Formats: sequence, structure tokens, C-alpha cells
Amino acid sequence: MNIDEVDIFFMSKAIKEAEKSLFSGDIPVGALIVLENNIISSSFNTREADKNPLGHAEINAIKLASESISSKYLRNMTLYVTLEPCPMCTGAILEAGIKRVVFGAYDSKGGACGSFMNLADYPGFFRRTLVKGGVLEKECQELLHNFFISLRKSKK
Repeated sequence: MNIDEVDIFFMSKAIKEAEKSLFSGDIPVGALIVLENNIISSSFNTREADKNPLGHAEINAIKLASESISSKYLRNMTLYVTLEPCPMCTGAILEAGIKRVVFGAYDSKGGACGSFMNLADYPGFFRRTLVKGGVLEKECQELLHNFFISLRKSKK
């Protein structure tokens, strides 16, 4: 498999993680951390379920990966996430030393990996990460779109 096929494969797995968020009413975002084509950790949004503003899929996956390998550094790893990371998550990605971020849907209102701002390649930071966006973008956007339509209908 070439790199594009690998990215599609793992993003499809991240979408499956995102779907788990729906059971608790969380925004459907899923994340995986991968090293040498092996999934080190996977998670999804748990903000509503845990009543914790830090319960983003990326933060949860980073925590689990760090525990799994007993290290605060996730060097040479790739984070797959269905929605472009926010500033908080991008900061955590940089602190963990994650080599590469692959995301699905762009977030023009709060994305920090190129849409709203680009902290992943900010010249003032000590670390940087490679970013690739738009992998299975349509599928990731559709999951979010359907969630928000359902949410609006339930509030009527």
C-alpha cells in the first residue's frame, strides 16, 4: 500500500472511533495514534460523557498512547483524527512530539493545523509536525453534519 492508501485505511478506523461518541451525545470525533502501521491507541470525544472540557479525541488518544509506551514522547508516530485539531489539541500534539497529523474534515472556525490558524508549523515553536488534511473529508464532514442536524431537531 502507498501512503495515501495507508492514510485512507487508518482514517476509516478513526471514523469508526468517532461513531462511538454518538452514544454519549458527544460531537463525533475519533482519533488513532499509529506507529509503523500498528495502532498504539484509539479514542473518541468524551467531553459530554466525562463532563470534562479536555475530553477531546486527540487528548484521549495521546494519553492512552503515552501510557501504552510509558513515555511522554510519541516520536515517529502519526495521529489520525476525523476533524482538524483545535489549538489545545495541536499544543498537546506538539508537546508529545508527534511526527505527523492526518485529519479528515477542515474546521474553519477553530482548526489549528491550517484552516483558522496554523500552530503545527508556527515559527516561534520549538517543535513542528507534518500535516495532511482532507483524507476521507466527505465522510468525516457528513458524520458531523448529521450529528448537528439531529441535535437541532432534538432541541425543537
